[in-house]
Amino acid sequence: MTETEHDPSQPSSHPPSPSPGQPAPLSATTPVAQLDDLSRLFGSFAALRRIQYTFLPGKCYVLLGENGAGKSTLLRILAGLLPPSHGTITLFGSFTPAQACGRIGYMSHAPMLYDELTGVENLAYFAALYPRSQTLAPELALQQVGLDPALPRKVGQYSQGMRQRASLARVLMAQPELLLLDEPFSNMDIQSAHQMVALLDKLRQPGRTVVLTTHQRELALPIADCMLTLHAGQIASEGSAHRP
Repeated sequence: MTETEHDPSQPSSHPPSPSPGQPAPLSATTPVAQLDDLSRLFGSFAALRRIQYTFLPGKCYVLLGENGAGKSTLLRILAGLLPPSHGTITLFGSFTPAQACGRIGYMSHAPMLYDELTGVENLAYFAALYPRSQTLAPELALQQVGLDPALPRKVGQYSQGMRQRASLARVLMAQPELLLLDEPFSNMDIQSAHQMVALLDKLRQPGRTVVLTTHQRELALPIADCMLTLHAGQIASEGSAHRP
């Protein structure tokens, strides 16, 4: 064997390179999102004002604040659905939201599902919209959120908790590294809300960052690493959550 050859039975001293077309994994210190002097105006109204913040990988961030504080606007900018009026946003070290859209999952207030289709039919439709094949199978995505893919019931007949879980399954199919959830506990009864909290805790994994908005601080506390309170478009306070 020559000096330039490698014995496949021996471990390599070099880490494996990412597959072609696949992003390199983030280091523990590379920000998932970096917001620099970020503002968003709607006419003369400043929904966000000079936000400076760093989101790190593998953390769960909970955005708190009254209606109009800027929570949903911030989430939509992270998702690439709104551009900032001023300042910059950098994702995964060097990308714009548009460049990183395949690595982001966004769940809005609306479930974005077709009432006349079953859960698995909905997910099969959305899976066909992805240009690449690296998505979870609809059946597996539904199983991840505790729904039976064989259930013949139409989504229009689902409870609110089931609709929210099916919406989350739709987002999880793309296996996002940055998961953005706008009011995931909205309109749920207390039992369904606690089930959603347990589900989100189960879905936490190394390298996946979760940013969610809620008015229900105590409900989100068990899964939060950091609580950010927004007021009048600015981060008014930041605190580390003491998870049980």
